[in-house]
Amino acid sequence: MASSLPSGSVQTSNASNSGYGFALTSLTSLFFMWGFITCLNDILIPHLKGIFDLSYAQAMLVQFCFFGAYFIVSIPAGMLVKKVGYQRGIVAGLIVAALGCLLFYPAASMHSYPVFLFALFVLASGVTILQVSANPYVSCLGRPETASSRLTLTQAFNSLGTTVAPFFGAWFILNEAVLATASAQEKAASVQMPYVGLAAAFLVLAAIFAWLKLPHIEDEQEHDTTSNAVGSAWGYSHLVLGAVGIFVYVGAEVAIGSFLVNYFHELDIKGLETESQAAKYIAYYWGGAMVGRFIGGVAMQKIAGGKALAFNAVAAIVLLAITITQDGEVAMWSILLVGLCNSIMFPTIFSLAVTGLGRHTSQGSGILCLAIVGGAIIPVVQGLLADSIGVQLSFVLPIFCYAFIAYYGLKGSVPKHA
Repeated sequence: MASSLPSGSVQTSNASNSGYGFALTSLTSLFFMWGFITCLNDILIPHLKGIFDLSYAQAMLVQFCFFGAYFIVSIPAGMLVKKVGYQRGIVAGLIVAALGCLLFYPAASMHSYPVFLFALFVLASGVTILQVSANPYVSCLGRPETASSRLTLTQAFNSLGTTVAPFFGAWFILNEAVLATASAQEKAASVQMPYVGLAAAFLVLAAIFAWLKLPHIEDEQEHDTTSNAVGSAWGYSHLVLGAVGIFVYVGAEVAIGSFLVNYFHELDIKGLETESQAAKYIAYYWGGAMVGRFIGGVAMQKIAGGKALAFNAVAAIVLLAITITQDGEVAMWSILLVGLCNSIMFPTIFSLAVTGLGRHTSQGSGILCLAIVGGAIIPVVQGLLADSIGVQLSFVLPIFCYAFIAYYGLKGSVPKHA
């Protein structure tokens, strides 16, 4: 999922921002890493489900703990970054993320699902701190008029991370040649070295960012004399409905991705007899979001954001209806194409929701970021549905999510103030 937690407007003390190519490249690597880590959960869910003999609802606690960190940690992370600065915030986030990865080692040794969940929460806490810290740098490293293109580029690398992660997980975690004769303890141990390697990558990045000389950034709210003005972002109905839109969008996208391996394993599809083979097809789901972002970036120069949002939501509903009523490869490719529909949704909902907020934009952005907790709630609800009516029929839940998004694009996004 390509998402970012904005930190308000920023300004740099440097007269010129040229010459920060290496810094921008390093920041782009962060977007790749948290996209990679987020998508790797889709591999962990079927793996841990089999190891610990979990129900679907219990397996979805992986996403509950991961995305719950966004809701719990985002405000403390903002306070931390305000105190220590953005660059030190990045270093702190990388170290916390590395610690979360390292916790997978004792979790596997102890053969404990609760310890795995705790490790995921710590890892996601580090990712949250990273997002709060890194986005302002991407905005300021260059000319203001090219900030949007830089953010688009970094989001593309986020999607690249989600596209590569399924192959990594299939090779190193769901390796059937190794797991076929392995005990439950040995299957749990298969996550140890991959996550130790990821911890090493996070620590290397932490060392790089501790060494880099990045521009000084100040929060313009410190100089904003209107920040204490009367009113609240909660008074704008299109912002409140936009928060609901972010909640159901992130929840639907994460829930669909979380069920793909188990869903494909259940479908009667020749050539997908193992979870490892099914896992590789997740790349089409997340890769579709990456391709759609480039297509949408061009198309939306001529198409209103609300209309484009509604069109993609309706297309997602049609595809989900097909995957519920069909089987085999038709059902498989229908659900994978939903990823293409997801591509423009997060940035479009976000931009429509903060339109016309004026001095309340920063508060509105914070509200929208807290709504990312939908990625923790909706997968668990779909897990409960899957346990009662089956995985295929459980995809009716995302249909309701996309129906609301279609309404928001056509009606709910019209700026209104109470």
